[in-house]
Amino acid sequence: MRKLFDETRINRLALNNRFVRSATWEGMCEEDGRPTARLAAYYANLARGGAGLIITGYAFIRPDGKQLPGQMGIHDDSFAPPMRDLTAAVHGAGGKICLQMVHAGGQTSAKVIGTRPVAPSTLQTPQFPEEPAELSLQEIGNMVRLFGDAAARAKECDFDAVQLHAAHGYLINQFLSPLTNRRTDAYGGSIENRCRFLLECYASVRKGVGNEFPVLVKLNGDDNLAGGLTLEDALFAARALDQEGIDAIEVSGGTPASGDLAPVRQGISTREQEAYNLPMAYRIKEAVSCPVMVVGGLRSFEVIEGIVRRGEADYISMSRPFIREPELVRRWEKGDEARATCISCNGCFKPGLKEGQIYCVVNKIERENKGMSL
Repeated sequence: MRKLFDETRINRLALNNRFVRSATWEGMCEEDGRPTARLAAYYANLARGGAGLIITGYAFIRPDGKQLPGQMGIHDDSFAPPMRDLTAAVHGAGGKICLQMVHAGGQTSAKVIGTRPVAPSTLQTPQFPEEPAELSLQEIGNMVRLFGDAAARAKECDFDAVQLHAAHGYLINQFLSPLTNRRTDAYGGSIENRCRFLLECYASVRKGVGNEFPVLVKLNGDDNLAGGLTLEDALFAARALDQEGIDAIEVSGGTPASGDLAPVRQGISTREQEAYNLPMAYRIKEAVSCPVMVVGGLRSFEVIEGIVRRGEADYISMSRPFIREPELVRRWEKGDEARATCISCNGCFKPGLKEGQIYCVVNKIERENKGMSL
């Protein structure tokens, strides 16, 4: 019987349990994307809290792929010293860390990157702040190469794994989605063609890190958007990646334009609202041989334990619960199986924009109220 605190392996990476800290933008890097000592300390604290694998906030592979302030970059060799400080901090705390790689594509703006954004196609859509420029075939080839370069850079900086961000409406997802990919060449039209960029990026990454280094992907099971990527598309992509040797697939869903079905949903207060991506993750798990991670509204130990025990997913990914309770896994491991205290308010992200660091605003309010009552 599979259990949450099993020791497992992804490729040659040994993990102490089945809990994954899903990638979360923290807002703690320098303006150019250079990681800070504050971010290293943040990850080390997560490692001490017991998460078996920490996936970093999304790191842009090229400056025009940046979306938010304080976002990490993995495009510059000069970042190696602070990157190694970051991985050393996590390893010193007993943790394992995976670098997530991204290009925002049309989901950034000229205000952020100083130039016109790029995407598979030039079009206006609620997903994009402004109309992007269409990537040429030469530019696509260059982008593929940059993903491989970024992965090799991460390996050199002692990360334990890398993850391609192919979800949430970013560039790889934009190629996968018929809503944002209107190309008529080899990269557009059929699902085979729309998967081409993803598979070429994976091949470039694998070439950059070798066969024994874990390569993961974050994949939407559905864009939850009329005209976007569907579960059938996702199943095709997942099977293709599995055949090519991907080491694990993390299943999410939605884009910023998906309304109430966006990637980060609010008001997860009952067990029935939890695990909202599990039906898609389970379908993908049935279709592939590699491990599958599920993310999305997971809060109750009983729900999480049941998913793993029944074999519906291999790993449990969480984000917001660890912002409020970085020690959550340790608490559950010690026998306190009370529900995660995160209330799914999304207030944690606002300080990242205003103060340069995400944190749980509910915790802050409670501390301030406690101080006032003393």
